[in-house]
Amino acid sequence: MRSWMLAFLPLLLAMQAPALAELPTYGVTVVHAYPHDTRAFTEGLFYLDGFLFESTGQIGQSNIRKVRLVDGAVVQSQAIPATMFGEGIVNWKGDIVSLTWRGETGFRWNLKSFAREDEFHYPGEGWALTQDGVDIIMSDGTPTLRILDPLTMKEKRRLTVTAEGKPVINLNELEWVKGEILANIWMTNRIARINPMTGNVIGWIDLSGLPETLVTLNPDAVPNGIAY
Repeated sequence: MRSWMLAFLPLLLAMQAPALAELPTYGVTVVHAYPHDTRAFTEGLFYLDGFLFESTGQIGQSNIRKVRLVDGAVVQSQAIPATMFGEGIVNWKGDIVSLTWRGETGFRWNLKSFAREDEFHYPGEGWALTQDGVDIIMSDGTPTLRILDPLTMKEKRRLTVTAEGKPVINLNELEWVKGEILANIWMTNRIARINPMTGNVIGWIDLSGLPETLVTLNPDAVPNGIAY
């Protein structure tokens, strides 16, 4: 009798436990559309003082640029070293901090002149950057975000991102919005809303309603670049 009770105890507990609610999913509304250079392979994006700051990828074509929002004109640019594939960028005080994909090298640029001031190194891939006013947050394509010291770019800790208990892979472009981390999920039309204290996804933003997501002949033409 004892063994029978022990065998069925987990089943009884499972039957009594409430089911997990599905994470909320939000749609989008297009408020306005702005021109954008279709040749730019967008990797990183942020908005500051009325301009978009963008980093682009592809070996030999990567650069960081300042873009006038109203007409998409590039008013300032600086090339990333030609052997490297440019990735995410973030502003920190008077600088722009940028990553490279597999070069394990990042750069610090002057926000006004775009002059290269310094470089730093990290293990593995670099995908995207954002900041919360205290730390810089970095993605590398895994479910783990790296929390970095903005001055030294040394890793302070890591945050594992999960949705309903499962790790979320392909975390890409990042943005800090009202106390949350937003992250593009590469090769999908989804943006994750992430609790920065726990790493839990608290909801999804579904971009499938955007016309650009409906028909594409380029498998790399996926949503990327979040600016707030």
